Amino acid sequence: MTFRIIVDTREQAEYTFACPVVRRKLDTGDYSVEGFETRVAVERKSLTDFVHTVIHDFQRFAVELDKLSRMDATCVVVEADLDQVLRGLHADALRSVSPQSLLGAATHISLRWQVPVYWCGSRQASCTFTDSFLRTFVRVAAQRDELHGQLTKGAHLG
Repeated sequence: MTFRIIVDTREQAEYTFACPVVRRKLDTGDYSVEGFETRVAVERKSLTDFVHTVIHDFQRFAVELDKLSRMDATCVVVEADLDQVLRGLHADALRSVSPQSLLGAATHISLRWQVPVYWCGSRQASCTFTDSFLRTFVRVAAQRDELHGQLTKGAHLG
């Protein structure tokens, strides 16, 4: 099976990957893997979008987080460096939001929905992380599914 990343049709600033990419509407998230669309997703956020979403449009985002939390593996990838955010080096993106409020919102998401927020530092690092996250999930899921199949087969023999 060829590894193909699915990019949601609503994604406006899509990443470029070395592997084949298919644009298709996803039920949740911006990126997934063909054949695993209901099991893994990555939600991509620029810093400006993350600030707007978690501070000003959280009710809508909470619905998205509910969907993400029902999947096997998900995360929110933020194209910013947390240390720089906390030191106030992104004042243009933060506007009237304190860095501590933003960190609090990210921590709340991770703990309440079990959807980790990864501060990847840059757009390129976020793209590389997204690729690694999706590839690793597929590898781990294949191993887990194979083990489950062996256990199920063994249970039937015993």
